Amino acid sequence: MPERTATVASRVGLHARPAAIFAEAAGEYDLDITIAREGEPADEAMDAASILSLMSLGASHGDVVVLRAEGDGADDALNHLVQILETDHDAE
Repeated sequence: MPERTATVASRVGLHARPAAIFAEAAGEYDLDITIAREGEPADEAMDAASILSLMSLGASHGDVVVLRAEGDGADDALNHLVQILETDHDAE
């Protein structure tokens, strides 16, 4: 299963606007995409397309998260989602 790590760039972490942007992008893919804080077991990963899951993850600015997906186009999807996480959406 492909996976990528990303560092949360938004100053408020993965909350509110950055979480909404990320969840919407993850939901556009016909894949099961999960997110977890680095070091957490893969079986505790949460649905990356769920804004509630993202907000309950509690990822702050500078935290490293792990994204996983499986299926056709998983690598491209993960690469796109990493770019979203590593952009400071609060600066826009």
